[in-house]
Parts: sequence; structure tokens; C-alpha cells
Amino acid sequence: MLDYSRKDLISDIRAWYTTAFSGNWVVPAFVAVWVVLVILPLVVMVVHSFFEMKNYQVVYDPSFKTWDTLIETGRWTAVTRTLRIVFTVTLIELLVAFPFALWLAKVCQSKATKAVIITLLTIPFFLDPSSRTIIWRAILGNTGIINTVLLELGIISEPIEWMLFSEFAVHFGMLTPYFPTMVFPIFLVVNLIDDDFLEASRDLGASPVHTLWYIILPLALPGIVAGIVFTLVPLMAAWVEPDMLGGGFVNMLGPSVEAAIRNLKYPMAAALSVVVILMLAFLLVMLIVVMRKQGSMGNIFHAMKR
Repeated sequence: MLDYSRKDLISDIRAWYTTAFSGNWVVPAFVAVWVVLVILPLVVMVVHSFFEMKNYQVVYDPSFKTWDTLIETGRWTAVTRTLRIVFTVTLIELLVAFPFALWLAKVCQSKATKAVIITLLTIPFFLDPSSRTIIWRAILGNTGIINTVLLELGIISEPIEWMLFSEFAVHFGMLTPYFPTMVFPIFLVVNLIDDDFLEASRDLGASPVHTLWYIILPLALPGIVAGIVFTLVPLMAAWVEPDMLGGGFVNMLGPSVEAAIRNLKYPMAAALSVVVILMLAFLLVMLIVVMRKQGSMGNIFHAMKR
């Protein structure tokens, strides 16, 4: 009797769920919630960027003074520097992550090894960004481990200063925490590629390079695009690495926004945030255009099915 009641309860819940969410109200409700929670705050932020601060008070008189100040104070250079660093780090991550993900998905046969590697890749998600970044100052600094070892070995006569508080240090500090966000999407997609495709390519006389170029890369494209998006987007707003490893000499958009908020310059922070959003929107549109030229993601995933 108890088992029957449980089955009956599950059946009733399933029927209620099907009835409740099969109506025409689901999509409009989702859109309404999305507009209120996401779009409306963005609109408010854009509007706020056209105000200015006077005596630590927001003057609700629309003008372009905040945007003029953004350009005149040189904060605009943070945009070009951010783009340069973000694109460089993303490219390095892709060049390293793709062969690593390919090896992990298709070459590594030990399930235990895969489990250990995947577990190690998740460690950065459980560490505070500040604690995992500050350690590099003790390694890259003038009195850090690297300079100390090189001096003791007589390889250098004085400490290498450009390893810390420079763009090199910012690049280096960003590579490790954002490596998993590039690896995981590529690994998941490559892991779905049917091995029969690779064997057929080899049987037909294709070289490993041809198999990589004509079979693996097209089928792995969704994972590559997802990895780029998941890596590039957080890099655009990163502030811990530039602040701690740049030492105030590598001004990027993330630290600029954080400094504006700390100094109670909310319209300036809003303007800088709008710049970040516009840049991300442009980059996402470019990725969509590229994907359309290559074919839809649905077709690519369909091709990976047996």
C-alpha cells in the first residue's frame, strides 16, 4: 500500500508539473523575470553613466561630463590595455588547453588519471582569488624564489625586476586560474567525438595533421567557442590579478571600476562598466558570426552522434 501511494504521489506530481508548465505563460514569465533581473539593472547603469558626482552626491542632471572625464583622464587607455591582455591570455590558454584536452579525452586511457587531473583542475574554483594570486608575489618578486635561486646559481647578477608589477606578471597570474574554464568545454566536446570517425580517417590514409584539421577541429568547434567565452568574459572584468601583480602600474578596466566605486565615483564606475558590456557584446557578436559561417552548433553536435 505504501509503495502504491508513493507511485501515485509521483504520478500526481508529474501530471501537475506537466500541466502547469505546458501553458503559454512560461516563456512570457521567463522573459519578464529576465528583463527585471538582468536588463533593467543594465538600463539603469547606462542611464547612471550620464550623471556626475558633486560633493559626494549624484547630480541627476544628464550630461556627457562623465564620459568626457573618462577620456580626458586617460582611463580610456585601460580599454586598449585590457583588450591586449585579455586577447593574449585567451590565445595562450587556447593554444595550451586544446592539446591538453585532446590528450585527456582521447589519448589518456586511465580513468584514475583522468579523475585525478579533473579534480586538480577544479581546485582554482575553491580558492579565494586573492589567496591564490598573492603567492606569486613571493615567487616573482626581487627577493622571491626565482630571483634567489638564479642569484645563488650565478645565472644573473641582479634581480629581474620585470617579473613582478608588470604586464608579464599580470599575464602570468591570469593563466593558471582561467585555464580550467578553457579546458573543460573543449574536453567535454572532444570526448563526444566518435572514435569511429578517427579510425575511419586513419584507415583512409589521412595523416594525424589532416585528421586534426578536418575531423577533430570542426567537431570540437562548439567547445572551443564555449571555452573562449567562459575565459574571455571573466578576464575582461578581472581585477585581483592586475591589482596584486600589476602593483598599480597595469591599469585595466576591472581595477578601474573597483577604484571608482571605492572613491564613490559611481557614474564613472557605471560608464566603465558600460564600456565592458559593449566590448563583450561586440566580441560575442563576432563569435556568433564565425559560428554561422562554420554552421550551427546543433548541426555540429548532430554530426558527433553515432
